[in-house]
Amino acid sequence: MEARKAPTVVVIGLGYVGLTLSVALARRGVQVYGVEKRAEVVEKTNAGVPHFAEVGLQSALADVVRKGRFVASTTTAEVPGAEYYIITVGTPLHPQSHEPRLDMIEEATREVAEHFSEGATVILRSTVRIGTTTGVVKPILERTGKSYHLAMCPERTLEGDAMRELINLPQIVGGETPEATDNAATLFSRLTHTIVRVASPETAEMIKLVDNTSRDVRFAFANEVARACDALGINANDVIRYGKLGYTRTNVAAPGLVGGPCLEKDPHILLSSVAGQGINLEITAASRLVNERQPCETVGNILQRLKARRAGPYRAVVAGLAFKGRPETDDLRGSMSLHVIREMMASEQFSEIRVYDSVVPMENIRAISSGISPYEDLHTACEGADVLVIANNHPEYSKLDLETIIGTMSDDAFVYDYWNNLSEMPAEVLEHRYVTVGNLVGKFQ
Repeated sequence: MEARKAPTVVVIGLGYVGLTLSVALARRGVQVYGVEKRAEVVEKTNAGVPHFAEVGLQSALADVVRKGRFVASTTTAEVPGAEYYIITVGTPLHPQSHEPRLDMIEEATREVAEHFSEGATVILRSTVRIGTTTGVVKPILERTGKSYHLAMCPERTLEGDAMRELINLPQIVGGETPEATDNAATLFSRLTHTIVRVASPETAEMIKLVDNTSRDVRFAFANEVARACDALGINANDVIRYGKLGYTRTNVAAPGLVGGPCLEKDPHILLSSVAGQGINLEITAASRLVNERQPCETVGNILQRLKARRAGPYRAVVAGLAFKGRPETDDLRGSMSLHVIREMMASEQFSEIRVYDSVVPMENIRAISSGISPYEDLHTACEGADVLVIANNHPEYSKLDLETIIGTMSDDAFVYDYWNNLSEMPAEVLEHRYVTVGNLVGKFQ
């Protein structure tokens, strides 16, 4: 049987979504051209060097660049025509209104409109407000007078595991027409055998928002449990851990910081999507409120514990700056660790805030604020400190020698762990030294 001819694809935007998708497609024989405005990213990409940390990406990128399967450019001017165009640009929120910005989608679509030929398939993969595919992208393409096919295929990969998930996760495909759905499905079937065809682009847009909002709601309830337990002097971790042992109808998440480039944004996009429809999504809105006030509340808890031990000012260490540690990433977008640092600064109770992350490049750490002291070694950072705040779940934190760390810190110092990295250690090791969210007043005080 004759093999299918590999298509040519132009990917607009080489961030986390665009670069990993480009490499995954190129590894399956697709000729991919990436378009990215940032010249430094294009230069690194064409040298086979990714501009962010992602497991398996370094070797895969180098391979497809060496074979000529993937070429990056700052514009479409020197890129040949293609059968497919995939828009993967970011959709950040306006800081005050939390409304999603459309300018990057509009700009990318205009670039596609100027370049594509009759019959091309345009795929939107960015996370967007419901109706963006047909209400924003389509009118721009329509003005060209050329024929095209339009589909929405949302990105749903986990940072740090994207290269594996791109070939294992089902791909959602929602075309404006059956032929558009078929075309998009044909492309993504090169990645995975599991294609889920849905009724419309709006359905596909909604699936992405609901996926992430459901997780935000689940984590918010865990943080509510922690707040209730703090108020009543009960250990929330005991309540959550033991309450679900052998009891499958309950599966409460662990409390802690909830952020990242998706969870901090997508619930707001969902709220914006229905704002003009006369309804209010109370659970979605309340969950965001609970999760967004975590840094303020928990820094207050940390200060309450510090003040109970001695007068300030205090020296703090914040370890784990990326928004998560498993799978590891160097992504600071949506990092709640940065909000914790800002709350510490705003309290004016800390004489020094030392920071550490073994994955985030030091130049990115220094760019966070002039009011922090970056360290390349955690043990050195902890010397003489009053509190170590573990702010993500990188594997190194679950292997910490707590007694050695505490031994380098000040008298009555303690560890405040947002992610329960060490909670399985014996109680006699943790007592008076180790605090978690939902354990402000409990047996470790």
